[in-house]
Amino acid sequence: MRILLSLVFAVMAALCTAPARAADTGHDADVAAIRQVVQQFQSAIVAHDGKTLGGLFLPDHDSWLSVFDTPTWKVVKAEKPAARKVMRSTWQEFANFVQTYKGPVEERFYDVRIDTNGAVGSVYFNFDFLSDGKVSNRGSESWQMVLTEDGWKISSMLYSIGD
Repeated sequence: MRILLSLVFAVMAALCTAPARAADTGHDADVAAIRQVVQQFQSAIVAHDGKTLGGLFLPDHDSWLSVFDTPTWKVVKAEKPAARKVMRSTWQEFANFVQTYKGPVEERFYDVRIDTNGAVGSVYFNFDFLSDGKVSNRGSESWQMVLTEDGWKISSMLYSIGD
């Protein structure tokens, strides 16, 4: 009887852990694929490659928002009372900026966190944006991502503007 109980427990334990391993493998592959998009994004900025940058986004979506952090907002509002705290833009405008900027540009990412269920994903990190070798903006950035027929694409972006 003990042998039968031990065998039943062993089979149940194997059944319970096997799906978790399969899910972890899929999850790890999705995280790696999203991380690849993050690396392509950074490389495209440095290379002034607006076309590659644009290919990382859903083509028909342009949800791109920036928001001043509190200290920066106080300064901006004092200098320009009509300024808006939250500003809308598009990935197309950013890709054009990267492609046409004459000097070196780079975005450095720190503490990148990726979460996904295999269909949707999010990326959150802190960043420094450099123009001509100097930090022109720093803050936090968040991407919402979707897995399309052509791989992972950025569907929306939100970032803070600060010092």
